[in-house]
This record gives sequence, structure tokens and C-alpha cells, in this order.
Amino acid sequence: MASPQTNPALLDLARRGLSGERRAIARLITLMENRAPEAPALMHELIPHTGRAHVIGITGSPGSGKSTLTNELIKEYRRQGKSVGVVAVDPTSTLTGGAVLGDRIRMLENYQDQGVFIRSMATRGQLGGLSAMTNDVVRVLDACGKEIVIVETVGVGQDEVDVAKAAHTTILVEVPGMGDDIQAIKAGVLEIADLLVINKADRDGVEKLNLHLQAMLGLAPKKPWRVPILKTVAAQSLGITDLAEKIDQHLVYLKASGEYLQREKARLRDELLSRVREEISRRVLRSEHQPGGMADLIARLENREVDLNAAAQQLLQQSLS
Repeated sequence: MASPQTNPALLDLARRGLSGERRAIARLITLMENRAPEAPALMHELIPHTGRAHVIGITGSPGSGKSTLTNELIKEYRRQGKSVGVVAVDPTSTLTGGAVLGDRIRMLENYQDQGVFIRSMATRGQLGGLSAMTNDVVRVLDACGKEIVIVETVGVGQDEVDVAKAAHTTILVEVPGMGDDIQAIKAGVLEIADLLVINKADRDGVEKLNLHLQAMLGLAPKKPWRVPILKTVAAQSLGITDLAEKIDQHLVYLKASGEYLQREKARLRDELLSRVREEISRRVLRSEHQPGGMADLIARLENREVDLNAAAQQLLQQSLS
């Protein structure tokens, strides 16, 4: 694929995106999501302009009010004069392959704001899952001038952990009265949170949930950053300013402590290994039905002619040759 420097159309698209043109940003994101042949060359052009956005991950149980909370954070940051990008990661429709939930509909009041760019996104079951595609989309928004990038996930399974890898500040949203005191005890969930938010805090059971979360934080290993527990009623715009202040404080802490660079290095290492695994898988699948490929090896495994370790080593050598 020709580079942007030798392809005027690609160079023009990259330049328009970097200038903040919404249609160009949408096109760039679509190319990244679809892993289009042009995507690597465009990312090469965009990458020098990245590293400026504060990436905020928001996760939690379905029904905890994440989209409403995101909507209110958008308005708060816009009041501060900051441009905002949102990546709303939804479940994948088994019929269309698209996002099931319509986050752009739920955030409609901000959608027409020229300082806001909202994109719903489905994982589509692609190799690499949420993390690979999300990181590329975040980079596009970062390069195209969004000072705040919010990644909101549906909050189920691996997506809860993946969002933390894509974000500088991860917010875990809990809600009283929905069994979230049990949800909070799940291994790996509390560990990813930089801030805990009890949303819908006008409901009964807030103090019980707060005590459960405090108890769990007390059992966790001590860290320099003390994870705060904040209360919001996003539907009434309550507690949002305090939440935005804590998010800003966390970024200040990350940069002052050196943890920002440590997390960035760890994230890039993890993503690089993920891309390598993805590429190896693609190569193996492309040659699946060739002589000595995966189909032949599976037949030999069935006949007990080879063991799994030897078969895996053979596929790895073939993919790297």
C-alpha cells in the first residue's frame, strides 16, 4: 500500500482529520475498524500527533448508568472548553455485525456539538478483540485534536479488563440495589479501577454498597494512589463536577509519580504482543488447508501421530518462514 506521501488522496484524508474535520475523522475510524489496506499507512501519518489526550475508561454492569454518566462528563468537559471524543463499545449484533446498543442516540444532545465526536463500535468477534481496535480508534481521536477521549464499554467479561489497558484513568461504575456488592468482589474488577463511582446514589442501599467497596479496598495491596469512592446521580447531573476534578487529579498524580510512563510502556508491550499473536493467527488460518497446514495437523492429532506441542511448534515455524 502506498504511503500518504505518495498517495495524494490518503495525505488529504489525514490532513483533514488532523485539522478536526468530522467527516474525515469518521472515515479514518472506519478504515481502522475494518483493518483496511490503507490503515497502516494512515496510522503512520497520524502517530506523531498522538500522546496528548487524556484517555478515560468507563466500565461497569449493564444498567449502572454508564452512558448517562458519560453524557454528563461530556457536558462538563465542554463547559471547560475541552474537545471530547467518545468510543462507545457495544455488544455485536449476530445479524448485522454492528453495535446492538445505540449510544449515539443516548448521547444525542451532545452529538451535534462540533467539539464532540461520538462513535459506537462493535468488536465483531475480530482477532484481537476489543483492545486492538479500541486503541487504534483512540489514537485517531487523539491525533485529530480531542483533548479528552472517553472509552465506554458494556462492562462484561474481558472487556472490563481491556478498557483499563486502553485508558489512563479507569472508572468502575457501581449502582446500589442490583447485586453490585457481589460484582465488586469479582477478581480483577476492583484491581482495574482508579476511581469508583456509585451512580444512582439517590437509591436505597448506597451506604451498604459503600461499606462493601471500602472493605474490599482495605483488603487490596496498598498503593500510592488511594482509590476514591464518589457518589453521583448522573440523571440529575449531581456529583459530576467532583468526578471530573478527581479524574484530573489522577492524571496529575500519574505524571508526577512517573506511573504515566510506566503504564504507557506496559500498555505498548501488551499491545505489541497482542498484534504479534494476531498476525501469527492470521497467517496460520490463511494456510490452514495447504499441505502440512492446520487441517493436516489436526488429522494427525486425531490419529495420535503427533502431540499438541509439536504441532504448535510446526505451525509457528511455518507462520514465521
